[in-house]
Amino acid sequence: MILYINTTSNKEMIVALYKKEKLVKSQKIRVDHNQAEKLIISIEKLLKKNKHNLQSLQKIIVANYGSSFTALRIGVITANALGYALKIPVEAENANLNKPMRRRKKMFSGYDIVEPDYDREPNIGLTKKSLV
Repeated sequence: MILYINTTSNKEMIVALYKKEKLVKSQKIRVDHNQAEKLIISIEKLLKKNKHNLQSLQKIIVANYGSSFTALRIGVITANALGYALKIPVEAENANLNKPMRRRKKMFSGYDIVEPDYDREPNIGLTKKSLV
C-alpha cells in the first residue's frame, strides 16, 4: 500500500491509499488551519476503514510544494517521520513544474528525507521596517 498526503492548503487536506498505481480510497478533510490535529487521526481512520495498518505501507508520497508554510511542513514532517519509523521510502510529489524538483537529502543513518519546496519567501512575524 502507498499512502498519499497533501496538506498544501489551509482549508483542506487529502489523504489517500493506493495499491500499486490504483487508487483504493481518497479522503478530503476540511481542516481550517488544523492539519496538525487532524492528519495522524485521518491517516489512522483511512487505514482502519480499509482494513490496513501502518505496517502494511510500502511507501509514502507527500505533496511538498505550496505556499502555506505551516500546512506544508506538517505534511512533509509527518511523512518523513512515518517513513523513518516504518523504514519505508518517502517520495515528493512536487507540483511545481516550472522549477526543477528538489532532490531528497540524506539524513543520518543514510535515510532520505523530503524537503518542503515553498513557492515564495516566508512572511512570518514583523519585518525590520515595521519595528522602526
